[in-house]
Amino acid sequence: MATSLTTGRPWRVILAFSIPLLIGNVVQQLYQFADAIVVGRHLGVNSLAAVGATGSLLFLLLGFAWGVTSGFAIPTAQAYGARDAAGVRRSVAAGTVLTGILSILLTIVAPLVSEPALRLMQTPPELLAEATVFTQISFLGASAMMAFNYLAAIVRAIGDSRTPLIFLSISCVLNVGLVVLMVGPLGWGVAGAALATVVAQVISVLMCLEFVRRRLQDLKVSRADFRAVTKADLGEHLRIGLPMGFQASIIAIGTLTVQVALNTLGADAVAAYTTGSRVDGLAVALLSSLGLAVSMYVAQNHGGKRPDRIRKGVVEATWMSIIAAVVLGALLVAFGTPMIRLFVGEGSDNVVEMAHLMLIINGLSYSALAVLFVLRGALQGLGHTLIPTVTGVIELVMRVAAAIILGALLDFTGVALSNTLAWVGAAALLIPAYIKEHRRLAKLPIEPDEPTLTTPIAIVGPVDGSMNVDAVVTTTQPIAVVKKSSTRMLRRREPQR
Repeated sequence: MATSLTTGRPWRVILAFSIPLLIGNVVQQLYQFADAIVVGRHLGVNSLAAVGATGSLLFLLLGFAWGVTSGFAIPTAQAYGARDAAGVRRSVAAGTVLTGILSILLTIVAPLVSEPALRLMQTPPELLAEATVFTQISFLGASAMMAFNYLAAIVRAIGDSRTPLIFLSISCVLNVGLVVLMVGPLGWGVAGAALATVVAQVISVLMCLEFVRRRLQDLKVSRADFRAVTKADLGEHLRIGLPMGFQASIIAIGTLTVQVALNTLGADAVAAYTTGSRVDGLAVALLSSLGLAVSMYVAQNHGGKRPDRIRKGVVEATWMSIIAAVVLGALLVAFGTPMIRLFVGEGSDNVVEMAHLMLIINGLSYSALAVLFVLRGALQGLGHTLIPTVTGVIELVMRVAAAIILGALLDFTGVALSNTLAWVGAAALLIPAYIKEHRRLAKLPIEPDEPTLTTPIAIVGPVDGSMNVDAVVTTTQPIAVVKKSSTRMLRRREPQR
């Protein structure tokens, strides 16, 4: 259901919008839990490590695709906030064209570079064959992944974060069932794990398309909307989408460097980082949900010319995110070990010990990550691309330094510090950048809501939080609107005769 994010208490609006995102991320992480458990238990630690060794390479290209499609939805949210229905449809059409082109390129090129890239990353020889198979199948299904991400992004752009959750949940349930079937009874190994993801996403995309066609008229485009797309529209979408994609890729290059450093430390280090990342990913997903919610909230209010709501909402979201970060960090430090043991069998104590060390290091620095997600989301929602991209470069530099320098000095501990350094470095730039933007927003005019002739105005109502509307009033004189204890004057347009 489409929802405006330009009304209501900012923190409540952001929290309500983020909850389905949060649940969706948790569901996705639980799927990854199940996937890792099935692979680790049925195929062994080496197969689990092989799948883990592909993570950075997959993130490099698929992360770019995710960032681009999320960026394409920013103009959609801005047009929706401005109540520009034609602009929303034109934005959806422009994003669809660009997503289709990028999907084709990614599906053709990525599988061809999989094995050379894994060799360049110094993937251990005993992991290379399975890692190559897993990567190639995942990339062949990249079009389905991009299509689903784009559909979810534009639905969220109109304030509906529940519908993507429903289809994501369906996809994850299908995924888990198919992984169990293909890896277990069918015995297709890591190829079955990758194929299960692709099949589940294809089914989810088809269902989501049908839902948009039938239920979400705001996003339903026609040939006329595609013909109305201009070069300026395509350029604006690329201006926002490409930097967000490159930002994800820049961060992924840093994780690639980390992966190379891990590969030189042996299969146990790779398995420890893989299992630790699965548990850590659950906490990170919760924090990223607030960041994405802030991005959509800011984009709609920017389109609706409500800088006051942007300023208040970002501050409130920052505090919510920091509180969540402290709680999550404490939980992972306290209960990380039993969660890690879900992924590995007996005789893997060294893997468990290293993975728990990684969780302790990350958990203590979640506050910096919380600030990073919220402030970067706010700047992206405003259409800014430079600072968010530069923060990606900072994360790259920090991760490379940790992997090369600290990894050589401290082995696994040094590599595990890469996330903390990346988050702190990026947040150090984002904080002053957003403060500057916060002050600029304070100087902008606020566009008041303009009620139409059919807007119901309650002259007098109860003060218990509800409101009874007895009549629709039109007048050329200011009307005092009584709402709780506050009164404001709204000028109405004279009805046409």
